[in-house]
Amino acid sequence: MQNEFNITDHFFLAAKNAPERLAIVKNEDRISFGELARQVKETAAYFRSKGLSKGDRVLVFVPMNLDLYRIVLALFYMGATAVFLDEWVSKKRMEECCKVAQCRGFVGIFKARILSWFSSELRKIPVKTGSSIQRMTNGDFGPAATLRTDTALITFTTGSTGIPKAAKRTHGFLDAQFKALIEKIEPTDGDVDMPVLPIVLLINLGLGSTSVIADFKASKPNTIEPEKIATLMKKEKVSRMVSSPFFLKKMAAYIADRKIDLPDLKKVFTGGAPVFQSEASLYKLAFPKTRVEIVYGSTEAEPISGILAEELIIASIKERGLCVGPVYHGTQTRIIRITEEAITCSSADDFSKFILPMGDIGEIAVSGDHVLREYFNNDEALRRNKIFFGNECWHRTGDSGYFDSSGRLFLTGRCSNLIYKDGQIISPFMQENLLMSISGVEMGTVLEIDSRVVAVVELHSGADMARVETRVNELCPEVSSVKFIAEMPRDPRHNSKIDYARLKVLIDSKGS
Repeated sequence: MQNEFNITDHFFLAAKNAPERLAIVKNEDRISFGELARQVKETAAYFRSKGLSKGDRVLVFVPMNLDLYRIVLALFYMGATAVFLDEWVSKKRMEECCKVAQCRGFVGIFKARILSWFSSELRKIPVKTGSSIQRMTNGDFGPAATLRTDTALITFTTGSTGIPKAAKRTHGFLDAQFKALIEKIEPTDGDVDMPVLPIVLLINLGLGSTSVIADFKASKPNTIEPEKIATLMKKEKVSRMVSSPFFLKKMAAYIADRKIDLPDLKKVFTGGAPVFQSEASLYKLAFPKTRVEIVYGSTEAEPISGILAEELIIASIKERGLCVGPVYHGTQTRIIRITEEAITCSSADDFSKFILPMGDIGEIAVSGDHVLREYFNNDEALRRNKIFFGNECWHRTGDSGYFDSSGRLFLTGRCSNLIYKDGQIISPFMQENLLMSISGVEMGTVLEIDSRVVAVVELHSGADMARVETRVNELCPEVSSVKFIAEMPRDPRHNSKIDYARLKVLIDSKGS
Protein backbone atom coordinates (compact mmCIF):
# COMPACT_ATOMS: atom_id res chain seq x y z
CA MET A 1 0.00 0.00 0.00
CA GLN A 2 1.43 3.38 -1.04
CA ASN A 3 0.43 5.04 2.24
CA GLU A 4 2.17 2.40 4.39
CA PHE A 5 5.11 3.81 6.31
CA ASN A 6 6.74 3.45 9.71
CA ILE A 7 9.11 6.13 10.99
CA THR A 8 11.50 3.42 12.25
CA ASP A 9 12.23 2.55 8.59
CA HIS A 10 14.91 5.29 8.64
CA PHE A 11 16.52 3.83 11.76
CA PHE A 12 16.57 0.23 10.54
CA LEU A 13 18.08 1.34 7.22
CA ALA A 14 20.83 3.20 9.11
CA ALA A 15 21.41 0.12 11.27
CA LYS A 16 21.64 -2.10 8.19
CA ASN A 17 24.13 0.25 6.49
CA ALA A 18 26.42 0.69 9.52
CA PRO A 19 25.60 -1.94 12.20
CA GLU A 20 28.92 -1.48 14.07
CA ARG A 21 28.66 2.32 14.30
CA LEU A 22 27.93 3.70 17.76
CA ALA A 23 24.31 4.86 18.00
CA ILE A 24 24.17 6.29 21.53
CA VAL A 25 26.78 7.06 24.19
CA LYS A 26 25.72 7.92 27.77
CA ASN A 27 28.51 7.95 30.36
CA GLU A 28 29.98 4.42 30.21
CA ASP A 29 26.99 2.96 28.36
CA ARG A 30 27.45 2.51 24.62
CA ILE A 31 25.33 0.77 22.03
CA SER A 32 25.83 0.20 18.31
CA PHE A 33 23.14 0.64 15.68
CA GLY A 34 23.06 -3.11 15.07
CA GLU A 35 22.66 -4.00 18.75
CA LEU A 36 20.05 -1.27 19.28
CA ALA A 37 18.05 -2.60 16.31
CA ARG A 38 18.06 -6.08 17.87
CA GLN A 39 16.99 -4.70 21.26
CA VAL A 40 14.22 -2.62 19.71
CA LYS A 41 12.68 -5.73 18.13
CA GLU A 42 13.10 -7.68 21.38
CA THR A 43 11.44 -4.91 23.36
CA ALA A 44 8.52 -4.75 20.92
CA ALA A 45 8.06 -8.51 21.38
CA TYR A 46 8.13 -8.05 25.16
CA PHE A 47 5.50 -5.29 25.03
CA ARG A 48 3.29 -7.55 22.90
CA SER A 49 3.69 -10.34 25.48
CA LYS A 50 2.43 -7.89 28.13
CA GLY A 51 -0.74 -7.29 26.12
CA LEU A 52 0.10 -4.07 24.30
CA SER A 53 -0.71 -3.86 20.60
CA LYS A 54 -1.02 -1.55 17.61
CA GLY A 55 -2.95 1.63 18.34
CA ASP A 56 -2.42 1.54 22.12
CA ARG A 57 -1.21 4.74 23.75
CA VAL A 58 1.69 4.12 26.13
CA LEU A 59 2.92 6.69 28.63
CA VAL A 60 6.73 6.76 28.70
CA PHE A 61 8.37 8.31 31.75
CA VAL A 62 12.06 7.56 31.32
CA PRO A 63 15.00 10.02 31.42
CA MET A 64 17.09 10.74 28.33
CA ASN A 65 19.22 7.58 28.06
CA LEU A 66 19.64 4.42 25.98
CA ASP A 67 16.48 2.86 27.46
CA LEU A 68 14.31 5.80 26.41
CA TYR A 69 15.10 5.44 22.72
CA ARG A 70 14.96 1.64 22.75
CA ILE A 71 11.46 1.89 24.26
CA VAL A 72 10.17 4.64 21.98
CA LEU A 73 11.48 2.96 18.82
CA ALA A 74 9.91 -0.34 19.94
CA LEU A 75 6.53 1.33 20.38
CA PHE A 76 6.78 2.96 16.94
CA TYR A 77 7.83 -0.40 15.43
CA MET A 78 4.78 -2.23 16.85
CA GLY A 79 2.41 0.56 15.81
CA ALA A 80 1.66 1.80 19.32
CA THR A 81 1.72 5.49 20.25
CA ALA A 82 4.44 6.73 22.61
CA VAL A 83 3.11 9.42 24.95
CA PHE A 84 6.13 11.38 26.07
CA LEU A 85 6.36 13.53 29.20
CA ASP A 86 9.32 15.75 30.07
CA GLU A 87 11.08 14.73 33.27
CA TRP A 88 10.43 18.15 34.81
CA VAL A 89 6.63 17.73 34.94
CA SER A 90 4.91 17.89 38.31
CA LYS A 91 2.55 15.17 39.59
CA LYS A 92 -0.41 17.46 38.88
CA ARG A 93 0.74 18.11 35.33
CA MET A 94 1.37 14.40 34.75
CA GLU A 95 -2.17 13.58 35.85
CA GLU A 96 -3.62 16.29 33.60
CA CYS A 97 -1.73 14.80 30.66
CA CYS A 98 -2.92 11.30 31.57
CA LYS A 99 -6.53 12.48 31.49
CA VAL A 100 -6.00 13.81 27.99
CA ALA A 101 -4.05 10.84 26.58
CA GLN A 102 -6.09 8.01 28.17
CA CYS A 103 -3.19 5.54 27.99
CA ARG A 104 -3.42 1.75 28.06
CA GLY A 105 0.22 1.25 29.00
CA PHE A 106 2.83 2.87 31.25
CA VAL A 107 6.60 2.36 30.99
CA GLY A 108 8.63 4.05 33.69
CA ILE A 109 11.73 4.00 35.83
CA PHE A 110 11.45 2.68 39.39
CA LYS A 111 10.68 6.09 40.92
CA ALA A 112 7.93 6.71 38.38
CA ARG A 113 6.35 3.33 39.13
CA ILE A 114 6.35 4.15 42.84
CA LEU A 115 4.60 7.42 41.99
CA SER A 116 1.94 5.41 40.12
CA TRP A 117 0.85 3.86 43.44
CA PHE A 118 -0.11 7.34 44.72
CA SER A 119 -1.72 8.70 41.55
CA SER A 120 -5.35 7.93 40.80
CA GLU A 121 -4.79 8.62 37.08
CA LEU A 122 -1.72 6.37 36.79
CA ARG A 123 -3.49 3.59 38.71
CA LYS A 124 -6.15 3.53 35.98
CA ILE A 125 -3.57 2.44 33.37
CA PRO A 126 -3.95 -1.36 33.07
CA VAL A 127 -0.51 -2.38 31.70
CA LYS A 128 2.58 -1.23 33.61
CA THR A 129 6.19 -2.24 33.10
CA GLY A 130 9.71 -1.14 33.94
CA SER A 131 12.22 0.45 31.60
CA SER A 132 15.02 -2.16 31.76
CA ILE A 133 15.66 -4.50 28.85
CA GLN A 134 13.78 -7.83 28.94
CA ARG A 135 15.32 -10.66 26.93
CA MET A 136 12.86 -12.49 24.68
CA THR A 137 13.43 -15.85 23.03
CA ASN A 138 10.31 -15.96 20.86
CA GLY A 139 11.84 -13.80 18.11
CA ASP A 140 10.63 -10.82 16.11
CA PHE A 141 6.95 -10.51 15.22
CA GLY A 142 7.87 -8.01 12.51
CA PRO A 143 6.80 -4.37 12.19
CA ALA A 144 3.17 -3.34 12.35
CA ALA A 145 1.55 -2.30 9.08
CA THR A 146 1.28 1.39 9.93
CA LEU A 147 0.07 4.19 7.68
CA ARG A 148 1.54 7.65 7.36
CA THR A 149 -1.64 8.95 9.05
CA ASP A 150 -1.26 6.68 12.12
CA THR A 151 -0.18 8.43 15.32
CA ALA A 152 3.36 7.57 16.44
CA LEU A 153 4.09 10.11 19.17
CA ILE A 154 2.18 12.45 21.47
CA THR A 155 4.10 15.23 23.20
CA PHE A 156 2.81 18.12 25.27
CA THR A 157 3.44 21.83 24.89
CA THR A 158 4.90 23.73 27.85
CA GLY A 159 1.74 25.74 28.60
CA SER A 160 0.95 25.55 32.31
CA THR A 161 -2.70 26.59 32.29
CA GLY A 162 -5.86 25.03 30.92
CA ILE A 163 -6.11 21.62 29.26
CA PRO A 164 -2.63 20.43 28.15
CA LYS A 165 -2.11 20.68 24.40
CA ALA A 166 -1.15 17.20 23.20
CA ALA A 167 0.70 17.45 19.90
CA LYS A 168 -0.34 14.47 17.75
CA ARG A 169 2.64 13.47 15.61
CA THR A 170 1.85 10.90 12.93
CA HIS A 171 4.42 8.69 11.20
CA GLY A 172 4.04 10.95 8.15
CA PHE A 173 4.50 14.13 10.18
CA LEU A 174 7.66 12.78 11.83
CA ASP A 175 8.96 11.86 8.37
CA ALA A 176 8.29 15.40 7.07
CA GLN A 177 9.99 16.89 10.15
CA PHE A 178 12.89 14.47 9.69
CA LYS A 179 13.39 15.60 6.08
CA ALA A 180 13.09 19.29 6.99
CA LEU A 181 15.68 19.04 9.75
CA ILE A 182 18.05 17.05 7.53
CA GLU A 183 18.11 20.04 5.17
CA LYS A 184 18.87 22.31 8.11
CA ILE A 185 21.50 20.06 9.73
CA GLU A 186 23.19 18.94 6.47
CA PRO A 187 24.65 15.80 8.09
CA THR A 188 27.86 14.17 6.91
CA ASP A 189 29.00 10.58 7.32
CA GLY A 190 30.65 10.04 10.69
CA ASP A 191 28.98 12.96 12.49
CA VAL A 192 29.06 12.76 16.28
CA ASP A 193 26.25 14.86 17.75
CA MET A 194 25.52 16.06 21.28
CA PRO A 195 21.72 16.48 21.23
CA VAL A 196 20.41 18.14 24.39
CA LEU A 197 16.86 18.20 22.98
CA PRO A 198 15.31 14.67 23.14
CA ILE A 199 13.52 14.80 19.77
CA VAL A 200 16.82 15.53 17.98
CA LEU A 201 18.32 12.22 19.09
CA LEU A 202 15.46 10.45 17.29
CA ILE A 203 16.47 12.35 14.14
CA ASN A 204 20.09 11.19 14.62
CA LEU A 205 18.99 7.55 14.84
CA GLY A 206 17.38 7.94 11.43
CA LEU A 207 20.43 9.71 10.02
CA GLY A 208 22.93 7.14 11.26
CA SER A 209 24.73 9.76 13.36
CA THR A 210 26.28 8.91 16.73
CA SER A 211 24.61 10.70 19.65
CA VAL A 212 26.51 11.56 22.82
CA ILE A 213 24.15 12.35 25.71
CA ALA A 214 25.51 15.00 28.08
CA ASP A 215 25.29 14.37 31.81
CA PHE A 216 22.72 17.14 32.20
CA LYS A 217 19.34 17.03 33.94
CA ALA A 218 16.81 19.26 32.22
CA SER A 219 14.75 19.14 35.42
CA LYS A 220 17.69 20.68 37.35
CA PRO A 221 19.33 23.00 34.80
CA ASN A 222 21.43 24.95 37.28
CA THR A 223 23.35 21.79 38.20
CA ILE A 224 25.05 21.83 34.78
CA GLU A 225 28.80 21.11 34.97
CA PRO A 226 30.39 22.70 31.86
CA GLU A 227 33.86 21.32 32.66
CA LYS A 228 32.62 17.71 32.53
CA ILE A 229 30.65 18.31 29.35
CA ALA A 230 33.54 20.05 27.58
CA THR A 231 35.83 17.15 28.53
CA LEU A 232 33.25 14.71 27.16
CA MET A 233 32.98 16.66 23.89
CA LYS A 234 36.75 16.44 23.42
CA LYS A 235 36.90 12.76 24.34
CA GLU A 236 34.10 11.72 21.97
CA LYS A 237 35.15 14.16 19.21
CA VAL A 238 31.71 15.81 19.06
CA SER A 239 31.27 17.48 15.67
CA ARG A 240 27.73 18.82 16.08
CA MET A 241 25.66 20.10 19.00
CA VAL A 242 21.94 20.84 19.17
CA SER A 243 20.85 22.46 22.41
CA SER A 244 18.66 24.98 24.18
CA PRO A 245 20.01 28.55 24.47
CA PHE A 246 20.41 28.08 28.25
CA PHE A 247 22.69 25.06 27.82
CA LEU A 248 24.65 26.69 25.02
CA LYS A 249 25.09 29.95 26.93
CA LYS A 250 26.49 28.12 29.98
CA MET A 251 28.86 26.10 27.81
CA ALA A 252 29.93 29.11 25.73
CA ALA A 253 30.69 31.22 28.82
CA TYR A 254 32.85 28.43 30.28
CA ILE A 255 34.67 27.69 27.02
CA ALA A 256 35.30 31.38 26.20
CA ASP A 257 36.54 32.12 29.72
CA ARG A 258 39.07 29.27 29.62
CA LYS A 259 39.86 29.60 25.91
CA ILE A 260 39.13 25.91 25.33
CA ASP A 261 39.61 24.69 21.77
CA LEU A 262 37.13 22.16 20.38
CA PRO A 263 38.65 21.43 16.96
CA ASP A 264 36.13 18.71 16.04
CA LEU A 265 33.05 20.90 16.59
CA LYS A 266 31.83 22.04 13.17
CA LYS A 267 28.17 22.97 13.72
CA VAL A 268 26.03 24.23 16.58
CA PHE A 269 22.26 24.66 16.43
CA THR A 270 20.14 26.22 19.14
CA GLY A 271 16.46 26.99 19.46
CA GLY A 272 13.43 26.86 21.70
CA ALA A 273 13.86 30.38 23.10
CA PRO A 274 14.93 33.83 21.83
CA VAL A 275 18.62 34.49 21.24
CA PHE A 276 19.64 38.14 21.27
CA GLN A 277 22.78 39.81 19.92
CA SER A 278 24.67 39.66 23.22
CA GLU A 279 24.25 35.89 23.40
CA ALA A 280 25.13 35.42 19.73
CA SER A 281 28.36 37.38 20.34
CA LEU A 282 29.21 35.05 23.23
CA TYR A 283 28.60 32.01 21.01
CA LYS A 284 30.99 33.26 18.35
CA LEU A 285 33.59 34.19 20.96
CA ALA A 286 33.47 30.63 22.31
CA PHE A 287 33.19 28.88 18.93
CA PRO A 288 34.98 31.17 16.42
CA LYS A 289 35.51 28.42 13.80
CA THR A 290 32.11 26.77 14.22
CA ARG A 291 28.93 27.40 12.22
CA VAL A 292 26.42 28.56 14.84
CA GLU A 293 22.80 28.82 13.73
CA ILE A 294 19.78 29.95 15.71
CA VAL A 295 16.64 28.11 14.58
CA TYR A 296 13.18 29.55 15.11
CA GLY A 297 10.32 27.09 15.44
CA SER A 298 7.81 25.58 17.83
CA THR A 299 6.43 22.23 18.95
CA GLU A 300 3.95 22.43 16.09
CA ALA A 301 6.38 23.63 13.40
CA GLU A 302 10.13 23.00 13.42
CA PRO A 303 11.93 24.63 11.64
CA ILE A 304 10.26 27.90 10.59
CA SER A 305 13.39 29.97 9.93
CA GLY A 306 17.05 30.28 10.89
CA ILE A 307 19.85 32.82 11.14
CA LEU A 308 23.61 32.48 11.59
CA ALA A 309 25.05 33.96 14.78
CA GLU A 310 27.31 36.37 12.86
CA GLU A 311 24.32 37.67 10.88
CA LEU A 312 22.34 38.26 14.06
CA ILE A 313 25.28 40.08 15.65
CA ILE A 314 25.39 42.73 12.92
CA ALA A 315 21.60 43.22 12.89
CA SER A 316 20.66 46.54 14.42
CA ILE A 317 19.55 46.36 18.06
CA LYS A 318 17.29 49.33 17.29
CA GLU A 319 15.13 47.27 14.90
CA ARG A 320 11.48 46.87 15.89
CA GLY A 321 12.03 43.12 16.20
CA LEU A 322 14.58 40.34 16.57
CA CYS A 323 15.73 39.02 13.22
CA VAL A 324 15.29 35.23 12.90
CA GLY A 325 16.33 35.13 9.25
CA PRO A 326 14.69 33.93 6.05
CA VAL A 327 11.88 31.40 6.23
CA TYR A 328 12.68 27.72 5.56
CA HIS A 329 11.66 26.99 1.96
CA GLY A 330 9.32 24.15 2.99
CA THR A 331 7.26 26.51 5.12
CA GLN A 332 4.68 29.03 3.96
CA THR A 333 4.56 31.95 6.39
CA ARG A 334 2.09 34.84 6.66
CA ILE A 335 1.61 37.71 9.10
CA ILE A 336 -2.05 37.90 10.06
CA ARG A 337 -4.19 40.28 12.10
CA ILE A 338 -3.88 39.74 15.86
CA THR A 339 -7.10 38.53 17.43
CA GLU A 340 -8.01 36.38 20.41
CA GLU A 341 -10.89 34.88 18.45
CA ALA A 342 -10.79 31.68 16.40
CA ILE A 343 -10.36 32.29 12.67
CA THR A 344 -12.65 30.41 10.27
CA CYS A 345 -12.05 30.55 6.52
CA SER A 346 -13.74 28.76 3.64
CA SER A 347 -11.13 29.59 1.02
CA ALA A 348 -7.74 31.18 0.32
CA ASP A 349 -9.57 34.41 -0.56
CA ASP A 350 -11.17 34.43 2.90
CA PHE A 351 -7.78 33.83 4.50
CA SER A 352 -6.19 36.68 2.51
CA LYS A 353 -8.46 39.15 4.31
CA PHE A 354 -6.55 38.46 7.52
CA ILE A 355 -3.07 38.87 5.98
CA LEU A 356 -1.25 42.13 6.82
CA PRO A 357 1.03 44.13 4.49
CA MET A 358 4.83 43.78 4.62
CA GLY A 359 6.24 45.61 7.65
CA ASP A 360 3.06 45.46 9.76
CA ILE A 361 3.24 43.62 13.09
CA GLY A 362 0.83 40.72 13.43
CA GLU A 363 0.63 37.06 14.40
CA ILE A 364 2.95 34.64 12.59
CA ALA A 365 1.03 31.82 10.87
CA VAL A 366 2.73 28.90 9.13
CA SER A 367 1.80 26.01 6.85
CA GLY A 368 3.71 23.05 5.41
CA ASP A 369 4.11 19.27 5.49
CA HIS A 370 6.05 19.48 8.75
CA VAL A 371 3.43 21.70 10.44
CA LEU A 372 1.27 19.85 12.97
CA ARG A 373 -2.37 19.48 11.90
CA GLU A 374 -3.91 17.97 15.05
CA TYR A 375 -4.06 17.96 18.82
CA PHE A 376 -5.27 14.93 20.73
CA ASN A 377 -8.56 15.29 22.62
CA ASN A 378 -8.47 19.11 22.61
CA ASP A 379 -11.01 20.63 20.24
CA GLU A 380 -10.61 24.07 21.83
CA ALA A 381 -6.86 24.14 21.10
CA LEU A 382 -7.54 23.02 17.53
CA ARG A 383 -10.17 25.73 17.06
CA ARG A 384 -7.96 28.45 18.53
CA ASN A 385 -4.62 27.50 16.95
CA LYS A 386 -5.50 26.17 13.49
CA ILE A 387 -7.03 27.61 10.33
CA PHE A 388 -8.35 25.06 7.81
CA PHE A 389 -9.60 25.55 4.27
CA GLY A 390 -9.43 23.14 1.36
CA ASN A 391 -6.45 20.83 2.02
CA GLU A 392 -4.51 23.57 3.79
CA CYS A 393 -3.80 23.82 7.51
CA TRP A 394 -2.30 27.01 8.93
CA HIS A 395 -0.88 27.02 12.44
CA ARG A 396 -1.17 30.21 14.50
CA THR A 397 2.09 30.36 16.44
CA GLY A 398 0.95 32.92 19.03
CA ASP A 399 4.16 34.85 18.24
CA SER A 400 4.01 38.36 16.84
CA GLY A 401 6.33 39.60 14.13
CA TYR A 402 6.73 41.09 10.67
CA PHE A 403 8.63 40.74 7.39
CA ASP A 404 11.11 43.33 6.20
CA SER A 405 11.50 44.34 2.55
CA SER A 406 14.09 41.62 1.92
CA GLY A 407 11.83 38.85 3.22
CA ARG A 408 13.55 38.33 6.56
CA LEU A 409 11.29 37.40 9.48
CA PHE A 410 11.44 39.46 12.68
CA LEU A 411 9.96 38.48 16.06
CA THR A 412 8.34 41.00 18.37
CA GLY A 413 7.29 38.59 21.14
CA ARG A 414 4.15 36.75 22.19
CA CYS A 415 0.94 38.33 20.96
CA SER A 416 -0.55 38.05 24.45
CA ASN A 417 2.34 40.06 25.96
CA LEU A 418 2.18 43.12 23.69
CA ILE A 419 1.41 46.37 25.53
CA TYR A 420 -0.91 48.87 23.83
CA LYS A 421 -0.23 52.36 25.16
CA ASP A 422 -0.99 55.82 23.73
CA GLY A 423 -1.74 54.39 20.30
CA GLN A 424 1.57 52.53 20.14
CA ILE A 425 2.53 48.86 20.46
CA ILE A 426 5.24 48.24 23.05
CA SER A 427 6.88 44.84 22.69
CA PRO A 428 8.31 43.50 25.98
CA PHE A 429 10.33 41.16 23.80
CA MET A 430 12.19 44.04 22.16
CA GLN A 431 12.68 45.81 25.46
CA GLU A 432 14.32 42.56 26.59
CA ASN A 433 16.75 42.86 23.70
CA LEU A 434 17.71 46.36 24.82
CA LEU A 435 17.97 45.32 28.46
CA MET A 436 20.20 42.35 27.58
CA SER A 437 22.64 44.76 25.92
CA ILE A 438 23.27 46.52 29.25
CA SER A 439 26.41 45.42 31.09
CA GLY A 440 25.45 43.65 34.31
CA VAL A 441 22.00 42.47 33.17
CA GLU A 442 21.42 38.70 33.15
CA MET A 443 17.80 38.95 31.98
CA GLY A 444 15.10 41.60 31.93
CA THR A 445 11.67 42.47 30.57
CA VAL A 446 8.87 45.01 30.96
CA LEU A 447 5.36 44.61 32.36
CA GLU A 448 2.32 46.85 32.45
CA ILE A 449 1.46 47.51 36.09
CA ASP A 450 -1.34 49.94 36.97
CA SER A 451 -1.14 51.46 33.46
CA ARG A 452 2.60 52.04 33.89
CA VAL A 453 5.42 50.30 32.01
CA VAL A 454 7.80 48.81 34.58
CA ALA A 455 11.15 47.15 33.83
CA VAL A 456 11.95 43.98 35.79
CA VAL A 457 15.65 43.10 35.84
CA GLU A 458 17.80 40.20 37.06
CA LEU A 459 21.43 41.24 37.56
CA HIS A 460 24.72 39.43 37.21
CA SER A 461 26.44 38.81 40.52
CA GLY A 462 28.25 41.98 41.62
CA ALA A 463 26.59 44.27 39.05
CA ASP A 464 26.19 47.97 39.85
CA MET A 465 22.44 48.38 40.44
CA ALA A 466 22.43 52.18 40.23
CA ARG A 467 24.42 52.17 36.99
CA VAL A 468 22.10 49.59 35.44
CA GLU A 469 19.00 51.58 36.43
CA THR A 470 20.45 54.72 34.82
CA ARG A 471 21.19 52.83 31.63
CA VAL A 472 17.69 51.29 31.56
CA ASN A 473 16.15 54.75 31.72
CA GLU A 474 18.42 55.94 28.89
CA LEU A 475 17.66 53.04 26.54
CA CYS A 476 13.99 52.50 27.39
CA PRO A 477 12.19 55.87 27.63
CA GLU A 478 8.81 54.08 27.85
CA VAL A 479 9.79 52.65 31.26
CA SER A 480 8.54 54.61 34.28
CA SER A 481 10.38 52.60 36.96
CA VAL A 482 12.79 49.69 37.40
CA LYS A 483 12.34 46.71 39.72
CA PHE A 484 15.18 44.30 40.49
CA ILE A 485 14.52 40.62 41.07
CA ALA A 486 16.86 37.94 42.45
CA GLU A 487 15.96 35.38 39.79
CA MET A 488 13.65 35.64 36.79
CA PRO A 489 11.13 32.77 36.57
CA ARG A 490 11.88 30.74 33.44
CA ASP A 491 10.11 28.12 31.36
CA PRO A 492 10.52 24.58 32.74
CA ARG A 493 11.50 22.90 29.45
CA HIS A 494 14.52 24.94 28.30
CA ASN A 495 15.05 27.29 31.29
CA SER A 496 15.62 30.00 28.67
CA LYS A 497 12.35 31.91 28.19
CA ILE A 498 10.73 34.19 30.76
CA ASP A 499 7.62 32.71 32.38
CA TYR A 500 5.49 35.84 32.21
CA ALA A 501 2.54 34.38 34.10
CA ARG A 502 4.69 33.44 37.10
CA LEU A 503 6.55 36.76 36.91
CA LYS A 504 3.31 38.77 37.06
CA VAL A 505 2.15 36.79 40.09
CA LEU A 506 5.54 37.30 41.75
CA ILE A 507 5.56 41.05 41.13
CA ASP A 508 1.92 41.44 42.21
CA SER A 509 2.67 39.58 45.46
CA LYS A 510 5.41 42.10 46.24
CA GLY A 511 3.25 45.07 45.39
CA SER A 512 3.65 47.50 42.51
